[in-house]
Amino acid sequence: MRRIYLLTIVLLLSAVVYAQETIIPISTNNNLMLLQTSRDGRLNTVYFGEPLVNESEYAAVARGYNLSDNNSAINNATYTTAGTWNLVEPAIEVIQSDGNTSLELKYVSHSAETTSDNAVLTTIVLEDAQYEFQVKLFYKAWTNENVIEQWTEIKHNQKDAVTLKKFASTNLFFTGNEFYLTSFGNEWAKEMQRNEEKLTRGIKSIDSKLGTRAHLLQSPNFILSFDGKAAENNGTVVLGQLAWSSNFRYDFEVDPQGNVRFIAGINPFASEYELQPGELFKTPGLVYVVSHKGTGEASRNLHSWARDYRVLDGNGERLTLLNNWEATYFDFDEDKLTALFKDAKELGVDLFLLDDGWFANKYPRNGDTAGLGDWQENKKKLPHGIGYLVEEATKEGIKFGIWIEPEMVNPKSELYENHIDWVIRQPERPEKYFRNQLVLDLSNPEVQDFVFGVVDKLLSENPDLAFIKWDCNSVIYNAHSAYLEKEGIPQTHIYIEYTKGLYNVMERVREKFPKVPIMMCSGGGGRGDYELFKYFTEFWPSDDTDPLERVFMQWNYSYFFPSIVTDCHVTDWSDLSLKYRVDVSSMGKLGFDIVAHELSENDLIFAKQAVQNYHSFKDVVWHGDQYRLVNPYENDFASLMYVNEEKSRAVVFNYLSNFRYMQTASVLPVKFAGLDPTKKYTIKELNVYPGRRSWIDAEKVYSGDFLMKVGINPHITLRSTSVVLEVNEVE
Repeated sequence: MRRIYLLTIVLLLSAVVYAQETIIPISTNNNLMLLQTSRDGRLNTVYFGEPLVNESEYAAVARGYNLSDNNSAINNATYTTAGTWNLVEPAIEVIQSDGNTSLELKYVSHSAETTSDNAVLTTIVLEDAQYEFQVKLFYKAWTNENVIEQWTEIKHNQKDAVTLKKFASTNLFFTGNEFYLTSFGNEWAKEMQRNEEKLTRGIKSIDSKLGTRAHLLQSPNFILSFDGKAAENNGTVVLGQLAWSSNFRYDFEVDPQGNVRFIAGINPFASEYELQPGELFKTPGLVYVVSHKGTGEASRNLHSWARDYRVLDGNGERLTLLNNWEATYFDFDEDKLTALFKDAKELGVDLFLLDDGWFANKYPRNGDTAGLGDWQENKKKLPHGIGYLVEEATKEGIKFGIWIEPEMVNPKSELYENHIDWVIRQPERPEKYFRNQLVLDLSNPEVQDFVFGVVDKLLSENPDLAFIKWDCNSVIYNAHSAYLEKEGIPQTHIYIEYTKGLYNVMERVREKFPKVPIMMCSGGGGRGDYELFKYFTEFWPSDDTDPLERVFMQWNYSYFFPSIVTDCHVTDWSDLSLKYRVDVSSMGKLGFDIVAHELSENDLIFAKQAVQNYHSFKDVVWHGDQYRLVNPYENDFASLMYVNEEKSRAVVFNYLSNFRYMQTASVLPVKFAGLDPTKKYTIKELNVYPGRRSWIDAEKVYSGDFLMKVGINPHITLRSTSVVLEVNEVE
């Protein structure tokens, strides 16, 4: 405590005061943001860029800018208010308890402290002198990783409720000549489709209004590049996402001087919040990483931060698996499943995952039209219960996992019949279904108890249950909560209270079952945010498992997520070779959705060897530094590389991405990255299909300098569509 107290004093003293103007630095190793008060007490952003060597020169920064325009606002306000003389997009908009629609926030104080997770947390207090209304701005900076998380806390001490109409997590300001935004549009089986555009005068908004499964149509991940398009190894970029599992909104506003104001937070759509006196409203965090050396460095820093500080067990292990879904769909019984256990054992994976269809009796889950919500084993399919399957899997030498979707309900279910008041639905409107189901009302504590009980019962009765796949397929239609209505809480709270209820459930799950791996699934790509990653070990990026499509999807996801969280399964979605499918899936957390005993002899031999190879290099992929070497959007193939911390071992994945006739993609060598130029290395090809030989000379020794300046040609052609290379240091 004494150390933290002393450091807080030092950081407080580091804020430089010039002529009643307070300067607050938010710094990491490679970036500096300077906030400065004006003479009338407003807080502005005056610098965002590479660190300045001399703190004594901080005060000179603001003098070089003429950013004020009294006809519209101060565009560089650190947290822009509405209702006074501001005319640009606000970060916060309120209706005071007396009906007044104005808010004017002035600087009061700030402090900084070192947190237990190796970050520096700066807290800035702003208040409205006319009304008893306070906003705290929080900047949590991880110095080594150049990652910042920003959020706000809002409260008041007025006699009656204040209405929050907008309540952003952050309001950033960037100066520059031109800016490019890369966003990622989604739809089912077409997740993470990139769109890069130059920001022009006006506001570019990106948002979601889906309630649950918020990422179905629009990903919350973004790349903002300064003074040109985003590049892998040069230029200033900001990569980030809002760590929130529901509706979000981003506003990128280009001001009259060509600078960019970026406002991010919960989408205020249908979400006016009645803030009671003394109540604290905390917004979700915007997590972003800054690099002045391109998207490659930014990604590596974000991956390192995620593994160390955010993803549950981010530096731990993951389980390879065989899933029954595409082998059986809903049509299975105990005999079919136990036969598939042998396939899992034969392949060499760690776990067998039983997917949808194992539950409900009055309305058996034989399709997606019935049974959801009735979480008892189906007696016809599983007469001996889940415990029997766990035991049989254990006898076979593998672990056992199971699928659930506890947030949802089919109208054809006992749960719906007995607790219709637990369902989000407009009582006066026709029900609208998404995949024949509705969403349970997690704003209701009884529903939270029910959802937690589903997990608690499974894991308590089956302590050897080793894995859970947690699905979430529906969005919220006809948003109305019987619980909020009964409690006299405005219906505009429903999206926020639902999400808080989900977090409450996950807190309880992790308090009782801290170690069980849980996959975050939402029909593919519908969820994947850094708030839920506090509770989940991994996520399902898309139901589209076509390996060629996955080359591009996984490339885009790699900007934001370390490979250890990205589930990649080998399926029969494609006519491409099993080798290509396995090689692509080996660039994340490997799994299978195939019928292994129906593979040809050579395919089975290959698959078993590939799983063994994967187990030998998975630690490098999961925990190493990633380098994107050849971009499939600009070339006919993709190349990505993972290097361990000691720079003694690496894995390089190469995939053909253009299958036109007579295609030879890798005309030139691929230059490696991340190695030690003074070390010596050998190159070996892995996952060579039976009967084929590799072009790579596994005995030849190369310097790291040669491999990074000249490189190796992986010989990607129509006859050799995927090549996995292992790089090992020669002692």
